[in-house]
Amino acid sequence: MSDTVTGNGGIGRASAFLASGTIVSRILGFVKVIVLTAIIGAVGATADTFSIANQLPNTIYTIVAGGILTAVLVPQIVRATLHADGGTAYINKLLTLALVILFATTLVATLLAPMITGFIGINLPENQKALAVAFAYWCLPQMFFYGLYTLLGEVLNARKSFGPFTWVPVLNNVVAIIGLIVFAAVFSPDPAGDRSAVDTTAAMVAILGGSATLGVITQAVVLFYFWRRIGLRFRPDFHFRGVGLGAAGKLASWTFGMLLLTTYAGIIETQVVTLAHGKASVAVLATAWLIFMLPHSVITVSVATAYFTRMSEHASVGNWSLLKTDASSAIRGTSLLIVLATAVIAVCAYPFAAVFVPFDQVPAVGNVILAFIVGLVPFCLLFVLQRTFYAIGDTRTPFFFTLFQVVLLIGAVLACALLPTDWIAVGIATSITVTGTLQAVLAAILLRRRLGGIDGRRILRSLVKYFAAAMLPIGLGLTLLFTLGVAGENDFAVSSRLTAMVSMVLIGLVMAAAYFGLLLVMRSGELTAFLTPLRARLRR
Repeated sequence: MSDTVTGNGGIGRASAFLASGTIVSRILGFVKVIVLTAIIGAVGATADTFSIANQLPNTIYTIVAGGILTAVLVPQIVRATLHADGGTAYINKLLTLALVILFATTLVATLLAPMITGFIGINLPENQKALAVAFAYWCLPQMFFYGLYTLLGEVLNARKSFGPFTWVPVLNNVVAIIGLIVFAAVFSPDPAGDRSAVDTTAAMVAILGGSATLGVITQAVVLFYFWRRIGLRFRPDFHFRGVGLGAAGKLASWTFGMLLLTTYAGIIETQVVTLAHGKASVAVLATAWLIFMLPHSVITVSVATAYFTRMSEHASVGNWSLLKTDASSAIRGTSLLIVLATAVIAVCAYPFAAVFVPFDQVPAVGNVILAFIVGLVPFCLLFVLQRTFYAIGDTRTPFFFTLFQVVLLIGAVLACALLPTDWIAVGIATSITVTGTLQAVLAAILLRRRLGGIDGRRILRSLVKYFAAAMLPIGLGLTLLFTLGVAGENDFAVSSRLTAMVSMVLIGLVMAAAYFGLLLVMRSGELTAFLTPLRARLRR
């Protein structure tokens, strides 16, 4: 499970390998969500409290280490390879320090579970707060193992071994699915979400929360095997002076502030959406976000991760021209597929919802998906722009354009509390889309000033071409959707999981054929570059 990046061909191979692992993991992730909603529902006390508790480790871990590791670790390890030992001492010292911080934070967060959970679920009834706290005790230890997974994985990425980081989450999903199957075998499923908080027993909490945490533990520990495969050995080293950790600390401080801002905004979102408990609330928002993140994870993260290491290498030797070329290529390459993904998911929002929830809940989930998906393209562009700042060792600027977005978002989300309960989740998703788009525009302007240009005209021409090519496919997709039927409970596109998936496949194939056909007619250079290696493989 390794791939070495050498030139554009290597970028393509690494991106494809990363994408393949992400696709398998995401498919299993969707299977997990389908099984979860079939067992505890998408609305109701159990669904919302488990969703809050299972998101807690991600939330707190993100504050402490998540983005800091991504922003700092890869560029610093790339620079540390210039040391006489190839960066080994730096890696051991950095990993030791990070694990100590993670362990201490996880312990404190677990001890403070009632306070943290009570603050996030402030609008929940008391019995649901107590259930959320019980889930939190089982789920919060995930923080340490998420951190361990990210640390080990980012070191592998910096050493150009890209596969394991995206493939081992498959194990996480498998373990979690097995836990859900055990739950269904022992207790009666509740797909409508009618089970009250007081009817959810300690054994139910242990199986749901424990299996989720066991999956994360498995995902992290397995990466030690891949460290050994590339010749790395972790030896704890508590002598932190002398290898430049101070520079990493300065970079991390700005990223810490940025993540504190975004996490606070996320807490406000959860507090407001819980006002809609019994309607489209926390679990619905999380499910729609999972669908939104699918193309981003498969396409943008796979491409940007492969480019990120190379951009960091260019920045370490001051080759700004090649860095800008790589950033432009990453943006144009991801946008080619992300525009199509946006169009397909927008058209298929209701069938997508029908895969996860009963028909009476399809409009609630479908509308949230639509509100999110409009912002997919700027969200993916922002990801590449942010990674470009990180590659040049600038974490200060991302803090300020994130502050800009968070201030706008908190105001918009608080205003959503005034909406009817059926529309609160939709309003929050729309707020995230609008403020995220403005953030992406500001980030592009600031990066252009910093680098003296980012190939903006070429990027803009490509985006205009992609959106123009998507118009006809959208029309064809909507025509096919309404022909299949989407309005009534017995209509083909939403009548069952199977018919919904068949509808999405048919619509997706028609839209993709029209989209790529139009881009070929338009002589898109990015599409030609995308198809050239595929043609070469087919000829061989």
